[in-house]
Amino acid sequence: MPQQRTLARQVQCEGVGLHTGNRSKLSAHPAPAGHGVVFRRTDIAGSPEIPARMEFVHEVSRGTTLQKDGVKVHTVEHVVAALFGLQIDNVLIELHGDEPPATDGSALPFVKLFQEAGIQELDAEAQYCSVRSTFSVADGQKTISYIPADNFQVSFTLAYPEPVPISQHLHVCVSPDSFAQEIAFSRTFGFEYEFDMLKERRLALGGSLENAVVIRRDGGIMNPEGLRSETEFVRHKILDLIGDLALIGRRVKGHVVACRTGHAYNVRFARKLCELHHREQERTAGPMMNVEAIKEILPHRYPFLLVDRILSIEAGKSAVGYKNVTGNEEFFNGHFPQRPVMPGVLICEAMAQVAGVLFLSQPEHKGKLPFFVGIDKIRFRKPVTPGDRLEMYVQTLKVRGNTGRVAVEAKVDGELVCDGELMFTIL
Repeated sequence: MPQQRTLARQVQCEGVGLHTGNRSKLSAHPAPAGHGVVFRRTDIAGSPEIPARMEFVHEVSRGTTLQKDGVKVHTVEHVVAALFGLQIDNVLIELHGDEPPATDGSALPFVKLFQEAGIQELDAEAQYCSVRSTFSVADGQKTISYIPADNFQVSFTLAYPEPVPISQHLHVCVSPDSFAQEIAFSRTFGFEYEFDMLKERRLALGGSLENAVVIRRDGGIMNPEGLRSETEFVRHKILDLIGDLALIGRRVKGHVVACRTGHAYNVRFARKLCELHHREQERTAGPMMNVEAIKEILPHRYPFLLVDRILSIEAGKSAVGYKNVTGNEEFFNGHFPQRPVMPGVLICEAMAQVAGVLFLSQPEHKGKLPFFVGIDKIRFRKPVTPGDRLEMYVQTLKVRGNTGRVAVEAKVDGELVCDGELMFTIL
């Protein structure tokens, strides 16, 4: 099984953002297994972090923008595509500015930067997103389909009928070598007639012939150097698609077949793939523990046992559980009875109980009691109401003796409702 990977050392670059026109400095750092790709805005007080994950996608107009707690990072697709294409799973990206440097409009400078840093394998297996059946997302001539495969492949059809007819098609089996050699060099492109419109919308403020290919009204290329490949346009569309799929937060297995799509449709497809993957994982894994099995581990009882099922446990590392939130919960009688909302403290308690099962199921902790000792970085993002299924994800961050820290997330229908960190001790 392939291992997760990170950078061997820190590297950095700086430049001007393509759409904001703001100057920025990017510094990429090694990160531990399970960290994922995370942006840290060092130009803002407190250096807030934004994970490069699908739930934080905020805008998809001419680029993919992430946002968390009001803090944004614009146009992330090229840098995350470079990491994803090179199969680098865990990196902390410190960004002094609100948009990564545009470089030359491609991902190649980032690829060279990360290759210069070197790649280090970690002591954890790589995580994959895949499903066992074919599915499609379609809207008129825009389509993306998924076909099961043991590797990652992309087929893309590009077609601009008017005013400059362009039609290109390409299929590529994506690996670190093929991405670096066949995809990374392709640059952002646009049409001459679009530039005034983009400037009016406060986009492409840092765009120039040095970081974008501009197609004239007669179909010619304004850039003195011309194209780097006859199929550079479709190659860049594949680059953008890979960058958007990178926000799944796992490597992808499967053949993705796309026609005439852009960032909005790529993200819509990626969210569907995530949803189907999680559903399939639940069906194949089955409930590892029902409520009676949970009672044998946790001391909690009705009405304070807040976990109905444990779906998976990786000993000492992670656990997934859920609670079916029903209208007859005791707390709904007094907590906003006219508009029932699950109290945030009980969402935290439910996540803590999943963490309790994770650690008390280990033989060395049998018969002990878990105690909450701290809460950090908790954010409540959406209300949880009757009829919701609260899915809870726990990932171990640090354990020392009988104390530890875990990262927690709660989701409803795949959307994040709460996340943060919990500290505990086992007595």
